[in-house]
Amino acid sequence: MFDFEDLQPAIMTVKALNSYLRELLETDEVLRDIWVKGEISNFTRASSGHLYFTLKDADAQVKCVMWKGSTFGLRFDPREGMAVEVHGSMSIYSATGQVQLYVSEMRQAGQGQLYAEFLKLKAKLQAAGLFDKKKPLPRFPHHIGIVSSATGAALQDMLHALDRRLPTARVTIAPSTVQGADAPASIIRALNALNRIKDLDVILLGRGGGSIEDLWCFNDEALAYAIFNSRVPVISGVGHETDFTIADFVADLRAPTPTAAAELASPVTVDDLLQNLADRSARLEQSLSAIFTMHQQKFQLVQSALERVSPRQRIYNTLQRQDELFARLDRAMTAQLQNLELRLEKESAHLKALSPMAVLARGYAIISDPSTGKVVKHIAQIEPTLPIRVQILDGTFYAEVTDIKRENNYDEN
Repeated sequence: MFDFEDLQPAIMTVKALNSYLRELLETDEVLRDIWVKGEISNFTRASSGHLYFTLKDADAQVKCVMWKGSTFGLRFDPREGMAVEVHGSMSIYSATGQVQLYVSEMRQAGQGQLYAEFLKLKAKLQAAGLFDKKKPLPRFPHHIGIVSSATGAALQDMLHALDRRLPTARVTIAPSTVQGADAPASIIRALNALNRIKDLDVILLGRGGGSIEDLWCFNDEALAYAIFNSRVPVISGVGHETDFTIADFVADLRAPTPTAAAELASPVTVDDLLQNLADRSARLEQSLSAIFTMHQQKFQLVQSALERVSPRQRIYNTLQRQDELFARLDRAMTAQLQNLELRLEKESAHLKALSPMAVLARGYAIISDPSTGKVVKHIAQIEPTLPIRVQILDGTFYAEVTDIKRENNYDEN
């Protein structure tokens, strides 16, 4: 007899379906190596350093993940609403079935030509030797010059850092425009003015972060030569850690931020450095040990069941799940701390109610013998004409006993 069950389609598990979809996505020639242009939305930087965001245009959107290792190559800070071009590959996050674009490279939309000009000037100046000669920095500067916008937050950040780390140093500010077509000439004039100060030890060149257009004045050839020819060593602190300009390469030292430039210009003790190094080494050793143990266990579990497709995506999914768990743990710890603070407030109120001053505040007084200082608790301690000391809530006064009356119904027990 014919068996109709042989014609029934195979039924897949959800896990098998997601694995099949992942294999389709990761083996597709187009989706394995793709550039996508769009606007950043729902941007989140996890505590682990990974980036999670949505890339959208007027008609559609796609979830994106950029692992911490890939962010080291960024030359700008991604922000909400920024138009970007991203490169990566498509896959699926099995825990939710979410198809995602795993980004390996990101650049601001329309910055290709500017970056090409940047690379061309960089190569020219490097060939001319402007990146090779570095002037030594003073260990304990007495006079520090700053070139920055007089109204920018970067100037205040540098001044606060210097006041905190080296309050004895004298600071001279040479205000300058730090954005726009007139900025290079303005910065050069400020550098030249500071170089005419004979006792100046070091110059800080700083401004806050921005787009490649905002920072373009620091990619000026004339400014590069002004920094190179400066008699006083120059520390650049332009933009954020991921921003690099020609001024950074020519400067005697490059700092990731204006605040970091001020910190590099101010000394720290050897004990501070050694302690900081020991702390960082211990934390790094602990982190590496934990990561190694975790991945070793995972490797042993999946070693016998490796599929044809690389298990790399499975590890990345686990890292994403780990970020979610860390966020939940942080919320739970915050709630616990709030509960403890409420208990502390209640206990403080209880202790305050038991205070002797609280009793005095209700109209009672403390009577003592001024000659001995002993507190009078019984009528037998008092005699007519005996002087007494009376303490009330807001002071003390002295009195004389004129009459004594015993309460016969008082029971000490």
